[in-house]
Amino acid sequence: MPVILAEKPSQAQAYAEAFPKGKKGEGYIVIPACSVFPQGATLTWAIGHLVELRAPAEYDPAWKRWNLRQLPMLPDTFEFKTSYKTRKQFQVVRRLLKEADEIIIATDCDREGENIARSIIRQAGASHKPTKRLWINSLEKEEVYKGFMKLQEGKSYERLYDEAQARQVSDWLVGMNASRLYTLLLQKKGIEHVFSVGRVQTPTLRLIYERQKEIENFVSEPFFELTATFKTETGTYTGKAKGHFKTKEEAQQQFIERNIEKKDNGVVTKVKVTKKREKPPKLHSLSTLQSLANKKYKYSPSKTLEVVQSLYDQPLKLITYPRTDTQYITKNEFAYVKKNISPYQHVTGDHFEPASFHPSKRYVDDNKVKEHYAIIPTKKIPTVADVQKLRTDQKNIYFEIVKSVLAMFHFDYEYEETLVTTDVKGLSFHSKGKVETAKGWKQLFSQAKKSQKEKQQQLPSLPQLREGMEAAAFPEVVEDKTKPPKPYTEGQLINMMKTCGRLIGDDEEAKATLKEVEGLGTEATRSGIINTLIRQEYIQVEKNVVRVTKKGEILCRAVEGTLLSKPEMTAKWELFLRKIGEGDAEKDTFIRNTAAFMSKLVETVPKDMEQLEISREMIPDINKGRKDKYATKPIVRCPACKEGVIIQQKTFYGCSHYKKGCTLTFNRRILGKNITPAQIRLLCEKGETRVIKGFKGKRPFDAKLVLRNGKVEFSFS
Repeated sequence: MPVILAEKPSQAQAYAEAFPKGKKGEGYIVIPACSVFPQGATLTWAIGHLVELRAPAEYDPAWKRWNLRQLPMLPDTFEFKTSYKTRKQFQVVRRLLKEADEIIIATDCDREGENIARSIIRQAGASHKPTKRLWINSLEKEEVYKGFMKLQEGKSYERLYDEAQARQVSDWLVGMNASRLYTLLLQKKGIEHVFSVGRVQTPTLRLIYERQKEIENFVSEPFFELTATFKTETGTYTGKAKGHFKTKEEAQQQFIERNIEKKDNGVVTKVKVTKKREKPPKLHSLSTLQSLANKKYKYSPSKTLEVVQSLYDQPLKLITYPRTDTQYITKNEFAYVKKNISPYQHVTGDHFEPASFHPSKRYVDDNKVKEHYAIIPTKKIPTVADVQKLRTDQKNIYFEIVKSVLAMFHFDYEYEETLVTTDVKGLSFHSKGKVETAKGWKQLFSQAKKSQKEKQQQLPSLPQLREGMEAAAFPEVVEDKTKPPKPYTEGQLINMMKTCGRLIGDDEEAKATLKEVEGLGTEATRSGIINTLIRQEYIQVEKNVVRVTKKGEILCRAVEGTLLSKPEMTAKWELFLRKIGEGDAEKDTFIRNTAAFMSKLVETVPKDMEQLEISREMIPDINKGRKDKYATKPIVRCPACKEGVIIQQKTFYGCSHYKKGCTLTFNRRILGKNITPAQIRLLCEKGETRVIKGFKGKRPFDAKLVLRNGKVEFSFS
């Protein structure tokens, strides 16, 4: 009997609904015999990653302690373990996989979905079993059923697993080694934080930091422009002469040379009216939806991802696969969307006669769709009652997706743009106006509240003007000043990461690489990277504006000049990873290259860090923001240095004078037993604890802990 492995319970439930009702067990569902599975099938699920890479100390006990002498940590082979939190479900999945005749991988259709499934299969000892692959973009019953009817050969996707493994292992190498390296070196300079370093998060942070420094170092300079207000028989309008001037005198000289008065006569010399049109916007990828939701509703990228995932998952299943980087659909999707225009209109209340039913290449292109297509509504049409049950954020996002599809069938937005030139004694003033002639697709979308800047940039409606018309002119010199770039909003970070090739200077090869891989991260990971930067206290988001913290600034200064700070490096990695997935490069080569890079970093960074200057005045300010939720009150005087005190940390007890060289530490957990502060006090004051029962060796045993020459040993006397 085949076993179907889904990525999460909600996904499994959606699959089960495509088949006759089956029997539920603990962690699985039995699908009865049917046309797809004549012998029946068993459907089970992961809960995300049931399997994870081992921690450094599980390779070598010496790696438990953070020590520069132990770097780089380069395991000979990388080993995986069952995640502690989900071990119960793993036991269910392992039993079912071992009993299976065939395994159907039905996790998300991307490299991480493949990684989740095959890591579990390998850990369960079922890699020798034949595999098939379900590859669908919708959880609708009909699409699920069709997907299971045309399963792909599992072998065709093994390279995707290699790609994900190369990514996972290399991120472990960078994260574990670089984080310890920079943390320990910065601690030598008095910075008490732990610094997390990553191949994507660190260059992303660096780009935010560069924008912030550009704003801080910006020196505003005044400039002067020539403007005029014109009054005619048909109305009033304004115009501006070309050019900026450094001083007010230089600007006024333009008037003096032409003998232009404060009130003078002008004449309209040119009126050019151009009919223009804007096509409906493209369909949504995850990035475009995240950017729009942040600008319009102030939703963070992670919130938008959570909302679209909830609309995709069981029980709603209102939209197609959300973690897509594509803005195109194929002719198959276009066919069902076209049939459902009227129901979609009924859902949103936007009734209009479609302009065309022809599949435009702007939206429909089979060649532009690889694994996934754009985010669009499914064939499932919610009732009015269904829509009312949605949360406000779900309704907002769902309507944006439906309206983007309706816009594809709507008329263009049309307007007339008028360019006017008005002459005052040989000085030309230029005016631009706009008159909307057909609302078109824009009638679908309620406009977000415009900012003051957007209102100022909005083109006015000019009065009816004709060439040769006289105008009373009121010219003046207007002072303005250059403005710094704006700080990023949280939504703009998504687009910045995707298009960061534009920000890296003159390296055309690097720009091309970043464009090819679509910048830093992937559609599925970018919001998570932003969340990591917030969680690590590298950035703060206040009123949707992103600011780098003192801790973030220190890390940016520390990595400056290294490959870790450069987005082009991680882009080249992503390009290599893609080649692994396509079968044009090898996983082991990539991992070896990453290990060599870490060895080089460990060799060079300590020397470079000697040049990093941190003023003593800054250190208390930086450390002030440190959140150490594990540190407690002093437990006992340190028996080693006699000066510091032993305090509790996350996974150990250690001396408070570690920066002054005291390295005495005690594990908080020894052979399955939690060691209490009271036992540590006895160990330090008396040299031994009372008998502790239940240590778990090959057999359970009882023993005292004794402190001999700075090391903890067992005593069985």
